[in-house]
Amino acid sequence: MFATSAILAAALVAPLLLLLRIFWPYFWKDVRLAANLLRVLLTFAARRRRKPAYLVLDRFLEQAARHADRPFVVFEGATYSYRDADRQSNRIANALRSRCALTQGRTAALFLGNEPAFLFAWLALAKLGCAAALLNCNIRSKSLLHCFGCCGAKVLIAAAELADAVGEIKTSLEREGVTVLVLTRECNTPGFVSFLGDVENASEAPVPRSLRSEVTFRSPAVYIYTSGTTGLPKAAVVNNTRLLAALAVLSSNGVTAEDSVYLNLPLYHTAGFFIGFIGSIEIGSTIILRRKFSASQFWDDCRRHNVTVVQYIGEILRYLCNSPKKDNDKDHKVRLAIGNGLRADVWKEFLNRFGDIEIREFYASTEGNIGFMNDTGKIGAIGRTNFLHKKLFPYALIKYDTEVDAPVRDSSGLCIEVGRGETGLLVSKITDIAPFEGYARNKEQTEKKKVCDVSKKGDVYFNSGDLMRIDEDNFIYFQDRVGDTFRWKGENVATTEVSDILTMMEFVEEANVYGVQVPGHEGKIGMAAITIKEDEEPDWESMFSHISSYLPAYAHPRFIRIQVGPIPYIFFFFPPSSFETKFMLALSSEFCRGDRNIQANEGEIKLNK
Repeated sequence: MFATSAILAAALVAPLLLLLRIFWPYFWKDVRLAANLLRVLLTFAARRRRKPAYLVLDRFLEQAARHADRPFVVFEGATYSYRDADRQSNRIANALRSRCALTQGRTAALFLGNEPAFLFAWLALAKLGCAAALLNCNIRSKSLLHCFGCCGAKVLIAAAELADAVGEIKTSLEREGVTVLVLTRECNTPGFVSFLGDVENASEAPVPRSLRSEVTFRSPAVYIYTSGTTGLPKAAVVNNTRLLAALAVLSSNGVTAEDSVYLNLPLYHTAGFFIGFIGSIEIGSTIILRRKFSASQFWDDCRRHNVTVVQYIGEILRYLCNSPKKDNDKDHKVRLAIGNGLRADVWKEFLNRFGDIEIREFYASTEGNIGFMNDTGKIGAIGRTNFLHKKLFPYALIKYDTEVDAPVRDSSGLCIEVGRGETGLLVSKITDIAPFEGYARNKEQTEKKKVCDVSKKGDVYFNSGDLMRIDEDNFIYFQDRVGDTFRWKGENVATTEVSDILTMMEFVEEANVYGVQVPGHEGKIGMAAITIKEDEEPDWESMFSHISSYLPAYAHPRFIRIQVGPIPYIFFFFPPSSFETKFMLALSSEFCRGDRNIQANEGEIKLNK
């Protein structure tokens, strides 16, 4: 009887499974994704109900208590356990209390590269109930001063190798009463504190919880800087609720405590901080930390440390594919790569060359309130939609007029959703579980990121600035960015910011900056079309110094178009060589005088050796 029932059940189930495979090929993956989402939400909700407030720091302290001897971070031959990280962060916290009386609710800026001190310093600030502003260690001078001023910090913790960069803005910092702590035993800059000695002599006793008793889920946890689409970098506010949600980013992708996570992305950016650092805290995994990405050392590092999970941005995997082929390309233990910005052609080449590695492409933004994850392996897609996800995080793809830089609206003033297969602007409803905190001390830019009256009067959505399309199988594909921005070296470059910097030069009348594609490279590189004021003599060396003091290297325009008179433009690489500088000065002078004798070849003169 039992055997007969089993045969009948199999006869009924087999056709059903066949129908699912034919008509709903992603059914089981959708079920798994929905179950995973529910698990994450239930865990998050349970933690939100705990009293006192349960924060990311509390999860770290749990891991340090339960797995004290487990390696937390491995860096340049040194291994730090969870106990080591806890004790070192206690020392930093106690040293901060003694040196500058840093108390809860205040903010300190971290001007550090990828090193364990970054992680320990953030944990120390969290133990004191303070927020951390994560400064991009590539910025200098006026740009550095602007970013520091965004967060209202009165304390700046800097790496020893970045002390000179801080020294460039020393006068302004002193005027604002800022305490500069340099992680070195000796600092030659008057007014700067050699903080490493303080840390080494500080107590490693636990920091009392009462020192952070007033911290809530709405309190800022970190400020992460983004160029966005206009103006100077803005400090996106990440509160403790958002950071608590970030704990799940690795665990929801099947990463466990047995994994080693290779982290070579900048810790001052969302991907490195949220995924590599915060994600590892949740599961108690080991972080293999590197100062910066190296294509030649990538796989050797992975083999040496038995890495199983790597992070990427699209450029990283392309660099790996472009590196010289080796016989041991598939000799590694990496099973999962998680990141974003991966082109379909690079995706295919990477898998063919380096083996059966699961790619988890995702979509998210620093200040955004929605994300997508592609857990199916569908090449080229950034994620897949489903009913549950859209119910919890309402979003829409709406028609967008790129000419007027605004959504298209119907006769009633509401936005118009695009159909399947059509490209539209991604907007996500701002709700209690999908908030948008905006930018620190920048109400104007915060309001600009909101779209009102999308599906009904009075609703408010977050404007992602990204154009997407959804196919018939509910896969989402990134199409392009809107607004005045382009991406280079994994960084967003705001064209308005660069234009404003260029027009500060006395001889520049107008500047129009945009990104141009360069064969063999991801993203777009900066091109600046400038108009020179009449009777003004260009000074290219001064322009280069000026740009270098205001902008990080990735935002420098590498091509300059000089728009003058009847000749369309002169075109050259920037910064120019000494040969180009001399030739450019002479040639530009002739053009500015209206000399018609110099002929341009199809409107361009390319000045490079």
